[in-house]
Amino acid sequence: MEFFEGVLVSEIYNPLFLILGIPLAGTIILACISNRHYAAWFNVIISLITLNGAVSLLVIRPLETMLFFIDDFNIYLVILTAFVGFTTALFSAAYIGRESKARRLSLNQLRFYHSMYQAFLFTMLLALTANNIGVIWVAIEAATLTTVLIVSLYRTREAIEAAWKYFILCSVGIGLALFGTILIYLSAQPIMCDGVAALAWTQMIKRAEIFQPELMNLAFVFLLVGYGTKIGLVPLHAWLPDAHAEGPTPISAILSGLLLNVALYALLRFKMLINSNTYALQPGYLMIGIGCSSIFVAAFMLYRRGDIKRLFAYSSIEHMGIIIFAFGIGGTLANFAGLLHMAMHSLVKSAIFFAVGLITQATGTKRINDIRGLTVTHPILGWAFVIAVLAIAGMPPMGIFMSEFLIISSTFTRNAWLAIPVILGILTAFGALIMRLQGMVFGNPGHLSPKSERTYQGRFLRSIGLAPLIMHLVLVLIVGVYLPKSLVIWFQSVAKLLG
Repeated sequence: MEFFEGVLVSEIYNPLFLILGIPLAGTIILACISNRHYAAWFNVIISLITLNGAVSLLVIRPLETMLFFIDDFNIYLVILTAFVGFTTALFSAAYIGRESKARRLSLNQLRFYHSMYQAFLFTMLLALTANNIGVIWVAIEAATLTTVLIVSLYRTREAIEAAWKYFILCSVGIGLALFGTILIYLSAQPIMCDGVAALAWTQMIKRAEIFQPELMNLAFVFLLVGYGTKIGLVPLHAWLPDAHAEGPTPISAILSGLLLNVALYALLRFKMLINSNTYALQPGYLMIGIGCSSIFVAAFMLYRRGDIKRLFAYSSIEHMGIIIFAFGIGGTLANFAGLLHMAMHSLVKSAIFFAVGLITQATGTKRINDIRGLTVTHPILGWAFVIAVLAIAGMPPMGIFMSEFLIISSTFTRNAWLAIPVILGILTAFGALIMRLQGMVFGNPGHLSPKSERTYQGRFLRSIGLAPLIMHLVLVLIVGVYLPKSLVIWFQSVAKLLG
């Protein structure tokens, strides 16, 4: 039963025209704008219009077709993606102007950056709204290609190497996901017959209980490995730290905050199909195993990172491990906690990368050992960074504390022994983050180079850059203190859908 029972189903106005059409049109328009300042703010306006279209889904629900559909699960992720896409575009407008001066980016590079930003949003929103499992695969593959190009924007040796690693590893993963998608189609074909209906998720879920279970079992293994590569799960994570470290910081924010969620969304849609078949392998234990390995490997790797962007890239791997573990445990409470953690991680991790972008511009370095005394040299930025790191570490009263508490509580009710490795992994990561945080914000202030001071100057741009960071942290704090009843009912509805 859907949460939005009284929603208007419209045949005249379709919000998907805004959600998908505006970013696609923006991709073309931004490739033609020659003024770098106009392009940055036009990117913000396009993202805002897309967000308005996403929010309108709460009131107007488009009719289901064989290619597109909206339900309580993907509407939540569409709105989250559009919101973070807008706030990141706002941050980017302040960030990329200073970055272009520091790195001497050409006008063509800036046009390319803004154009690919909207293309990236389009591919993610397409994957989230597609009803066809083939279209979902195509959209995620397109998202990979657009981000590969953006990661290599600076054209340094390290950036190009990171882009190639990202391209090769994720292409292999997506290739495996394609094979898994084909196997799902073959398992459905005898029942659904040939054609689009055998690829439409809303049609398949109704009859998945009589699909061929052997093919579904094999398919999920390929899907877990394939989409798990995009999620950044251990041992398929090698691309993620390099892509985060070498690409533009706004792209790091949406890579961690959004793209990982989109790949996880695709995997969960297939998990729902598998769960509907009584005779198919139940995927929970596979997800629990790979989730625990991701938590532990990432937690220990946090102690060895010397680059601030790589540090939080491994933090993303840890949190995706926690989320995949929650959905592996299953049940209404664990699924509820997993959904909440997805939203909280998206908001906090993108906020952290906003802070990291401003910090690297202010100090002129990404090396953790060279960043000192931020609360003295840049008080507002420094304390906002402290709050963001404490939030991602799971300190109360922030929203991530609530979601992690619910995950551990639900695990204790199912199998208390499984909660122990999760608790140990979270505590290990907590120790690493606090250890790294102390020197950066409370250590002896270093001396800023004239170059880094010049790139950070400009009160208006600093305010624009800080606004999305503060906005995200306020939202996470509100959710940690008070979760509105309507949101609780909504998440419970989605949790039941997930099984």
